[in-house]
Amino acid sequence: MTRVEYNRSVDDISDGLFRFLYKACRSKEMAQDIVQDSFLKLWEMLSVIEKSKAKSFLYTTAYHRMIDLLRREYKYGDIEEIGSRFSEESNNPPDLQDVLDSALAKLPTIQKTVVLLRDYESYSYQEIAEITGLNETQVKVYIFRARAYMKEFIRRPDLVI
Repeated sequence: MTRVEYNRSVDDISDGLFRFLYKACRSKEMAQDIVQDSFLKLWEMLSVIEKSKAKSFLYTTAYHRMIDLLRREYKYGDIEEIGSRFSEESNNPPDLQDVLDSALAKLPTIQKTVVLLRDYESYSYQEIAEITGLNETQVKVYIFRARAYMKEFIRRPDLVI
């Protein structure tokens, strides 16, 4: 990969990568840091990584970094801060996007990740498997379970309000 290809991949991939991370971790600063770390790792591996594999490398690197940070935050951070980061108070009735975001926030990290990659970023099952290190069958099962939970969450008004 050349420097020009690297710069082009920064322009092409960074926004989608940021959106994926921000949806998954709900922290703008954490998502920005992870995107920057991922591109730094790509820069360090510039001579090894092919241009066609850059996007997959970035998403895989970012995913693993996010998981590490979330685990560390959960283990060593203040649990009350984690809970408050995911809950937003509002006096207005929730719209569908708010309900979906609430349901998504309640999913386990792996299910949230595969749903975001599939439904928000339009990756194939094979690409998601490469990014997460799962096999395609596991990806499909996690997506099915996540969608089933979200469907049930939307149907139950006591959970939504």
